[in-house]
Amino acid sequence: MRKLKLYLETSVWNFIFADDAPEKRDMTKMFFASIKENLYEIFVSEVVIREINDAPESKRMALFDLVNKYAPVELETTEEANELTEIYMNRGIVPQDKRDDAFHVAIATASEMDALITWNYQHLANLRKSELFNAVNLERGYTKRLEIVTPMEVSRYEG
Repeated sequence: MRKLKLYLETSVWNFIFADDAPEKRDMTKMFFASIKENLYEIFVSEVVIREINDAPESKRMALFDLVNKYAPVELETTEEANELTEIYMNRGIVPQDKRDDAFHVAIATASEMDALITWNYQHLANLRKSELFNAVNLERGYTKRLEIVTPMEVSRYEG
């Protein structure tokens, strides 16, 4: 069986260190354990790397150590992803000041990921937003539905 291709948005990397949210932190650690078991192919983008670079130095170092440990493939930003981002923004799917959230979805869509994994409930991991993103994607000829879910929805015991 083919491994699922998962795009890991920045919040997933951050929550492994979220001592103030122990339930999400522990779920994130279980998710990363399933990655270690080689159940998934994992991906990031320049947006994730840029957001990590914007973190305070001590956290930035820990995040890059984690990224290096799991060695996700870095997806290229394509013109298609840039166009999708613009459409998402113009349609008001995410607020103007949350452009990177739209960019994550666009890169994952253009790269034909199976799912975008995130802890961002407000702008990404909610049914209404998912439907809006996927409606645009379908209009633009992307017939593969992008699932936008939290680490909790990605079972470590999948086929």
